[in-house]
Amino acid sequence: MSCGSEYHTGNCVCDILRDIADAQSDIISDCTTSCEQSIADLLGDSSPSANDLDTVPVLLYCKDCKPFKGFGAPTGAINDVTSSFYFRVKTVDEDCCAVLELLRDPNDQDDTPRSPVEQFTGNLEATGICITVDVKCFCHITCLPAISAL
Repeated sequence: MSCGSEYHTGNCVCDILRDIADAQSDIISDCTTSCEQSIADLLGDSSPSANDLDTVPVLLYCKDCKPFKGFGAPTGAINDVTSSFYFRVKTVDEDCCAVLELLRDPNDQDDTPRSPVEQFTGNLEATGICITVDVKCFCHITCLPAISAL
């Protein structure tokens, strides 16, 4: 059994990602830092409320405790592969299959491999590049403060 058996799906990462996807879909309908706080900020439930927030950026960690890095390319640009440790949750289905959009830092043009902490500048934007993952493969999630990425 996966971590968080007291959660709805039996998988805490899946349930939190589903909560984020649900909250974000209330804001826009297209493709202290904690997940609960970031969700509350996104929904305007906390003070001060910022009405332009549309994304809770997340980092996911594989069962070996390493950060997950996703890869993808925009349509028609197969030679322009993008990678990121940061994601915007698009959907999570009943089987914990999630569609995640890669977020990127528009100021990070250097291809030097770095850790998520070294890479993060706080300025993330949506790429339109989505990947599909089995959320059950992850054992840890870190939510960053809600931002405007779209």
